[in-house]
Amino acid sequence: MSKVQKVQIDDSEDAFAASAARPLLMMALFAVLGLVALMWGLQVLAGLVGSNTGIASAVDHENNMITLALRDEPPQLSSMKATDAISGMVLGHVMEGLLRMDMQDRLEPAIAERWEVTPERATFWLRDNAKWSDGEPVTAHDFEFAWKTVLDPENASRYAFLLYPIKNARKITEGEVPVEQAGVRAIDDRTLVVDLEYPTPFFDKLVTFQTYLPAREDFYVSTNGKYGADADKLLYTGPFRMTDWVHGSSLYMVKNEHYWDKERINLDAINFAYMTSDSGARVNFFSDNKIAYTTLRAEDLYRAMQNKWKIYRVQDGTLWYVEFNHRDDRITRNKNFRKALQLVLDMEELVYKVTKSPGYIPGESLFPGWLMGENDYLRKEYPAKKVRLDTATAQEHLRMALVELGLDEIPELVVLCDDSPLASTQAEWVQGTLKSKLGIDVKIDKQIFKQRLEKSLAGEFDILLPGWGPDYDDPLTFGDLFASWNVQNRGRFANEEYDAQVEIAQTSLDQGVRAAAFGRIQDIVFEEAAILPMYERGVSYVIHPDVKNVKRRVIGAEVDFTNAYLEESD
Repeated sequence: MSKVQKVQIDDSEDAFAASAARPLLMMALFAVLGLVALMWGLQVLAGLVGSNTGIASAVDHENNMITLALRDEPPQLSSMKATDAISGMVLGHVMEGLLRMDMQDRLEPAIAERWEVTPERATFWLRDNAKWSDGEPVTAHDFEFAWKTVLDPENASRYAFLLYPIKNARKITEGEVPVEQAGVRAIDDRTLVVDLEYPTPFFDKLVTFQTYLPAREDFYVSTNGKYGADADKLLYTGPFRMTDWVHGSSLYMVKNEHYWDKERINLDAINFAYMTSDSGARVNFFSDNKIAYTTLRAEDLYRAMQNKWKIYRVQDGTLWYVEFNHRDDRITRNKNFRKALQLVLDMEELVYKVTKSPGYIPGESLFPGWLMGENDYLRKEYPAKKVRLDTATAQEHLRMALVELGLDEIPELVVLCDDSPLASTQAEWVQGTLKSKLGIDVKIDKQIFKQRLEKSLAGEFDILLPGWGPDYDDPLTFGDLFASWNVQNRGRFANEEYDAQVEIAQTSLDQGVRAAAFGRIQDIVFEEAAILPMYERGVSYVIHPDVKNVKRRVIGAEVDFTNAYLEESD
């Protein structure tokens, strides 16, 4: 073959290759363009549903909107079943009940324009301009329906106990009388009368809590058992209404045009564009100007100071504690075993050396220090007994527990906790302390928030590391937590004297008598090692400087943006 022929052949091969490559290049180009179009489309779609985290901005002055992060997916947005702080945070912005707490934490009218509480009954007179988000009026019948639904045993509401001051409420939940005999009735559209089982002078404080919110029967029935499961499966009475809820990802709410007090509301929208239990990720979002608010861990403080962020600190009223499973098939039912743990778990070490979280106070009592007694703080009137750590005595209690339990050694225990970094650190501290001080092996069961709630309520643990925030402004919100009848008593602690003292605190009109009952409850918890108080939580947080009038609450939504507004900072 001649050289010329070879060149000609090579040229023809190049031409063939070029002609074959053109469609491939065109296909690749179209693929790239298609991918770009797809990404753009997804971005637009995400923006429409409030989940466009890629371009979310902390503060949007043009649209009068702020972007925030929830620390987890709300497990339940039916006010008749919700029990957790995250659901409470969302409900606090989209729902409103008879009364609310103002910016100074004082009771003020909400859907009820006035009210009266006597030893026998409570009466609420509803305003005539309160409406649901579909424009229909909110009536007294909506409260009657919601409260009776909470009490109905078929609905298994775990917060039904909060309605026990209502006549026959407890008997209804225990199946002794029908729900129709509940002492709540709508006299007419604007008048709600509540007959009380026992004198409850703080009943008006109780109705600020989410379990006392209204629900409209016709809409509730129309959801076919999915009430509160999605944004369109709720009607709203509060300052905002949800337009989108992408589960596990984002939640978007806009100003409720039918809210009776809408002139008070300044923001047009709140975009919860992120849901993550990773506090470090939330701090990064804040640093990148993607969210307008976040809490800080101890390790974030230096970074915050470097960036010259203004740091706020507050006690949030919450108690975190070690809870034991008192069921018959659990090692932790044994008092000597619990006393052994009480004598080796050093809560000061946990707070100051392990978690090192700013504002945290080592736990001393079931009752946090901010609660009032008769004339002063309850813990000043009734000081908590102090734990004197003693490993040798703890080992003696452990030996007695082994004899009483008929065991040669303690089997591996399960500590149930959330999957957050802080919860993991605390669980590992418990694990390490029990191994080094008592030779007890511990397995850590870390679960996402919703699953942790389900497992704790089902009693699938030996030791639980939960927290409890106040539902209303009275020591009873902590005091009745471990009554034998309380379904939130997840470890099933049962003590007749404890129950008797709770009954005194529930029914007495004498605040001195009530304070004494709380003092005795405090002692029983210590003596029985029913739980071990770990710490009272403090919170350090930062807010975008353009966002004004944000309220951190002890009672109600943890962070309240309903009165917030935007103002250009210098």
